[in-house]
This record gives sequence, structure tokens and C-alpha cells, in this order.
Amino acid sequence: MSEPLALIFTSLSVSGPTFAWVLLGVLLRRVGLLGQRYIDRFSGFAFTVGIPILLFSSAATVDYSKVFGASYLLAGVLATLTTLSCSALYAYLRRFPRQDAGVFVQAAFRSNLAIVGIALCHAAYGDSGVALAALPVAVMTALYNILAVWVLSLTHEANHSIGRILIGMARNPLLIGILLGVFVALLKLPLPALVGDTAGWLSTYFLPMTLVAIGASIQLNTLHRLGRLAWEATAWRLCVAPALGLAVALLLAVEGQALGVIFLLLSAPVAAASFVMVVAAKGNATSAANVIVLSTLLSSITVTLGFSVLVYLGLVGDVQGVSS
Repeated sequence: MSEPLALIFTSLSVSGPTFAWVLLGVLLRRVGLLGQRYIDRFSGFAFTVGIPILLFSSAATVDYSKVFGASYLLAGVLATLTTLSCSALYAYLRRFPRQDAGVFVQAAFRSNLAIVGIALCHAAYGDSGVALAALPVAVMTALYNILAVWVLSLTHEANHSIGRILIGMARNPLLIGILLGVFVALLKLPLPALVGDTAGWLSTYFLPMTLVAIGASIQLNTLHRLGRLAWEATAWRLCVAPALGLAVALLLAVEGQALGVIFLLLSAPVAAASFVMVVAAKGNATSAANVIVLSTLLSSITVTLGFSVLVYLGLVGDVQGVSS
């Protein structure tokens, strides 16, 4: 009984502060202190400056010599591609409007790796969990952004030729930041201390402001009727995607703590960065924000139930605070 309670409190300790920033944005918008112009300007800054710096710093610190030897990393990548393919087929069969399909597919495959995922891995396995999670977080963050640009280009552009998509990806600040980081890591160039300090400052002060912008974009009069898109996207993010990821990992013979880490990373709620990318693509920002809020609220339940089953079956190694 202590194990489920510990996981519940762990999830709430991560999701609680995150949702508190979102609620602050709702309140500030409600009392008139935040307007649409601020939301648009801040989201633009996040897309062109803030998040690219964070991604550059992350990509520049990865040891890419270990990438191809990690079966659990391969499982995470294949699980992401599988989820994208299956969710795109589902959106097609459900006849979602083109722009809604883009929001749905991105929400289905894109989890909050760097904040919620890392915190859950640390809660489950301590420092060894964080060490196991570091490589997939960096690599899958890059993959998420590449796939998100591709998906949103296909679903939000009137002319979505291959050439236009490639040009759009080449100009994308997020991808530029990642590729520059990979370049620095592969050449083993020293990373200036200023970059690390700036990235630390951005993660401490900038990400909460991004959550405030998410909250400010929410229309309270729609929260009681979120609609099928929000509920179905949340179900895919919290239930279908982790199940697909678990199946792929088991097929690749991933076991123990590595399996637990991949499950926790893939079962996290929708990443806040997905909202920024939808806004930049001039998509349905309200739906994107609502999916983030709904998945964050419900993730403490789904993560707890799913991980508890894996612990009970003895598939995820020794967990902190759980006796054998």
C-alpha cells in the first residue's frame, strides 16, 4: 500500500507545481493582467530564443558514442515512431479536421520528458534512474521536435510539398539549436560556461512563464466541455502511447530499471513545448493547451496504476522504498 501512495505523492509533487503555474496564467488572464498580445509575443520568444538555447545545451552534453548501444533508447525511438504512425491512422479514420489532427498526433507521441519524466525516474530509482534517463531524454527531445515540425507542417500548411517542408525544417530555430548542439558534442568542443548558466536560468525562470502563457490561453468557459479531441488525445498520451512503448521495449528484451525508465518517460503528460509549436504554426492553441492541462491532471493516476502493475509483475527492477 505504501508503494502506490508514494507514487501518487511523487506524481502530485511534480504535476502540482506545474499546474499551479498554469492556474496562475488562468487567473492573470481572468483579471485582465495578461492579454493575447503578451501570449503571442512570449510564445514567439520561446520558440525563437528560449527553447532553442535549452535544446542546444542539452544536445551538446550527450555522449553520442553510446547512442547505438542502448537497446532501451532504441525502444524509446521506435515507440515514438509507432505511436505517431498509429495516432495518424486513428486521426484519419476519425476524420479529424486537418489542423486538429496535427494537434492530436503531436499530443499522442510527445511526452514531457525533461521535467515530469526525469522527476518520476528519480523518484523511482534515484540517481541511477536519472543517469539512465539522460540519454533518451536528449535524443528523444530532438526526435520529438523533428517529428513535430514535420507533422505541423503537413497539417497546417496549404502547400505542404516536400521542398517546402524541408525549407521550413531548415529554418526552424528548435532544430537549429539541436543540430548545433550535436555538432559541438561530436567535435568535443568546450561548451562556454555562459551557455550552461543561461540554460539553467531559462529552465528555472523561463519554463514557468511558459506554463503561465499556457494557462492564459485557456478559455474557462470551455473546460467543462473539452470536447472529443482533448479527451482522445489525452487517452492516447497517457494510456495508448505507454502501452505501445512497453510492447516495443519488451520485444527488444529491455528489462529491469531500463524498462521502468522508458515506461516513465513515455507515460508523462503532454510536453509544454507542444503548445509553443502549435501557436507558431498558427494552429488551435486552445485545444493544445487544454490537452496539456488535462493530461497533467490525469497523469498522476495513469502513471501510478501502470507503474504499480509493472512493479507487481517484477519487470522494472528494484524501486526505491519498495521491499522485494
